[in-house]
Formats: sequence, structure tokens, C-alpha cells
Amino acid sequence: MDASTVNELIAGSVGGAAQVIVGQPLDTIKTRAQTAPAGMFKGPLDILTQTLGKEGFFALYKGMLSPLVGIAGVNSLLFAAYGVSKRLISPFPQLSLKEIAAAGAIAGAVNAVLGSPVEMFKVRMQGQYGSPSDKRLKAVVSEMWRDWGFRKGIMRGYWVTVAREIPAYAGFYTAFEFSKRKFAAKYGTQIPVWALLASGSTGGIAYWLACYPLDVVKSRVQLRATPPEGTPVQYIARELVTVVKESGISGLFRGLTPSLLRSIPAAASTFAAFELTREYLREVTGV
Repeated sequence: MDASTVNELIAGSVGGAAQVIVGQPLDTIKTRAQTAPAGMFKGPLDILTQTLGKEGFFALYKGMLSPLVGIAGVNSLLFAAYGVSKRLISPFPQLSLKEIAAAGAIAGAVNAVLGSPVEMFKVRMQGQYGSPSDKRLKAVVSEMWRDWGFRKGIMRGYWVTVAREIPAYAGFYTAFEFSKRKFAAKYGTQIPVWALLASGSTGGIAYWLACYPLDVVKSRVQLRATPPEGTPVQYIARELVTVVKESGISGLFRGLTPSLLRSIPAAASTFAAFELTREYLREVTGV
């Protein structure tokens, strides 16, 4: 592994930790909007009010341990895969936006290997509403392994995660690079930190707009008591139809508002932490 890839792994870990800490409360609201029984909540604000009233402030950080522990690996893998993908697609440092999209799609597919189990455990923790029977993360992991094993338990929802991550990260990186290049044209190569934050926010919004219905499917599949049946295409299509039957087309976008609100500070902090850490490591290591 070359030094530039190591730098990207380390910077990805720092960026990932920043993302979790900043974005977890709105992510909890998003997941509950997607998976709560019909009629339980009136909307995102009601989810926030009920969660704070019944479970307390720290319930908004429910499920944070899974991504906080796993995000170092997830984001390190993501950013490293993106860096490698760019070098495979083109030997030139300045890729076109189409090439950026392709590299992002490849990185997203690779990232699902670690992203899927981390997301699954987070969703299952967020889907607990403060009852005495609520389980800790260790118990959730043990239960999934004992009852369903690796493929149907730990990796439940893997293929829908792959299907989500490919368009999501194509949009994520394309929007980020587009915005960053616009700022670079005005400010030069050393663009201000606020411009990095703005570019990261643009990437985060594009991420959710590119994949949101698939995220709804992923959350429902991963929270369900039993694993999905049939091929990935069959169970994804079946779940999409079920959501539309239950809630109409709007059901495919339930929770989108908190997701978009979350994406602004979360993606901004991720990209800023990643870019600043990578630049620091580049100065220290020379690569």
C-alpha cells in the first residue's frame, strides 16, 4: 500500500468521526421517520419532540456507537477506494466530472462491504423507542449472529446498500468536485475552509437526492425481524411497491427533510476534516 493511500485512510477516519458526531441526531429522526409504525409520529418535528420528551436528549444519539466504531473503517475504505478508482480511471490528476462520477460509483460499491453492517446495527438501535426491553449494541450483534448468521444477519441488506451507494456516491463526489472547482476558479488552489464546507454540503445534498427511496428500502429491510426473501432485485422491488401501497409515492421520501438538513453540516464537516487532514499529512509525509 503506497503512502498516498495510507494518508487517505487516515484522513477518511478523521472525516468519518466528524460526520457521526455532527449528524447523528438528525439521522435518528430520519430513520424513525422511515421505519416507525403508521400513525406513531406526525412528522419530523413530532419525532424530535416525542424522542426528547420520552427518552431524553441522548436518545438522539442512539445507535451512534456502531457508526462511530465502524466509521473509521467505512470512511477510510470509501476515500481510499475513491482515490484508487480515480487513478485507475485516468492517469491524469484532473478528471472530468463524468470520470469523477464513475470513480464515486465504484467507491460506493466497495464501501458497502463495511457500510452495510454498520448501518444495519445503527438502524436496529434507532428503531428502539425507550422500552424496558431495549437492547444494547452488544446484545443486538449477538442476537443477529446467533439467530441468522453472517449472510442473513450481520450482512442483512447488503445488496440494497450496494444499490444505494452506487448512485449516492456518484452524485456525492460529482457535486463536491463541481462546487470545489467553481471556488478554485475564483480563489485559486488554496480555497478557503468555508468553501470546502459549502462544497461538502453540496455533495451531501446530492447524495440523498440520488438515492433516497433506496435508503427507505434499506432501513425497512434491515429493521425487519426476518431477512428478505427472493433475489435482491425481487425484494427491493417488492419493498418499493409495499411502501407505495402503504403511503403513496410520498412514502418513498419520508424522512428526506431531516436527511437534507443533516447532510449540510455532516457532509461539510466530513469533507473539511478529510481535506484538512490530508493536506496536513501531505505536508508531513511529502506525498
